Amino acid sequence: MKQRPTLHASFSKWLLLLVFIFLASCSPAKETVSFMISGDPAERQAYLDLVAAFEEAHPEIDIEVTHIPSAREYRNRLSVEFAAGSPHDVTLMNYRRYGAFAANDLLEPLGPYLAESNLIQPEDFYPIAIDAFTWNGAITCIPQNISSLVVYYNQDLFDAANLPYPADDWTWDDFVKTAVALTQDFDGDGTIDQYGAGIDTSLYRLAPFVWQNGAPIVNSDEFPTRLTLTRPPAQEALQWFVDLRQAHGVVPDRVEEAAQDSESRFVAGTTAMLFDSRRGTPTYREIEDFVWDVAPLPRNKEVAGVLHSDAYCLSSATANKEAAWTFIEFANSFEGQTIIAGSGRTVPSLIAVAESDAFLNPDQLPARSQVWLNTVDTLHLVPIISTWEEIEGTASEEIERAFYGDISVEEAAMLIDTRTEEYFQLGISR
Repeated sequence: MKQRPTLHASFSKWLLLLVFIFLASCSPAKETVSFMISGDPAERQAYLDLVAAFEEAHPEIDIEVTHIPSAREYRNRLSVEFAAGSPHDVTLMNYRRYGAFAANDLLEPLGPYLAESNLIQPEDFYPIAIDAFTWNGAITCIPQNISSLVVYYNQDLFDAANLPYPADDWTWDDFVKTAVALTQDFDGDGTIDQYGAGIDTSLYRLAPFVWQNGAPIVNSDEFPTRLTLTRPPAQEALQWFVDLRQAHGVVPDRVEEAAQDSESRFVAGTTAMLFDSRRGTPTYREIEDFVWDVAPLPRNKEVAGVLHSDAYCLSSATANKEAAWTFIEFANSFEGQTIIAGSGRTVPSLIAVAESDAFLNPDQLPARSQVWLNTVDTLHLVPIISTWEEIEGTASEEIERAFYGDISVEEAAMLIDTRTEEYFQLGISR
């Protein structure tokens, strides 16, 4: 016979339920921070590992990660979300692009938070990285990396051609001679089977060579109003750049590049040298058919490189600013940057991590990661102006036309000057 519960038993159950509800109401609610990232699978996993480590240290905060594989789609998403007033709390932005958001007060300056931090301070970072993300005198975003353009090279192809590996002090002439020697039509059918080099036809790739020729790319570093590629020293650098295709034929033509881009050719072992930042390292570490390494840029009158840097930025519309800062602070601490460095994707902006085995790992390629650190003092910034993305994109269109022989270098320089003038007028400088 089934017994009915006693009054005492029922009361005890209700009491336990009330206690549970009371305790639940007293426990602090978790704060949620949304975080949007981009990148390949290795980079995505590194960020997931970062988030897991953060949540273990800060169980009171949940990080919601949105991953956009395509860099172009990621940039479009940033623009759309900020325009709609509903951005993610924390995003990663390149220093060439954050100005459009900072100029419209869409980013929360992080300098005051950094000043109060017990984990990180401005002097812990490479100065140029902090400078890149300083807008109107205020540190706006916290830089996570400090890369530069280098030359990745296939050691096996150098060995097969009996060529020495690139020296740290090699010149433009050395580079061209090496690229010519490595450009081969092995079967004599008139079609190039192996190219000596690959490079993007963009202003960003051209810029360091202009600086190396002793010329600026704009008329004022502080308040630029025009590009200066019409000036003789800058135009000489543009001509050298274009001649890689037009005079020397050491890079693929437009049709060949469209059929298989230079990065894919490098991975396939049919392009000997490739200009890229640290970005390419995770992909190249998957290569099994040959050994590769990196060399500094070839130099000319001066030694110069171009900064590549991304930073954690905080939306000014974020409700949980303190929680979001706690995540940004952790991500840029020694522990946080060490986790991301493990992906191979970044040159850490935190000096202590960059100089550690987390980055200089001797057990993984490239063997000469020190190259990035050796060239930090030679890096330059492109202008930080709210319309730089439009300026750079427009200039790159004309550089590409000259590179593939549609127009002359002189015509390209003039068109770049006239076509970008309006963007400079509309832009806001930091």
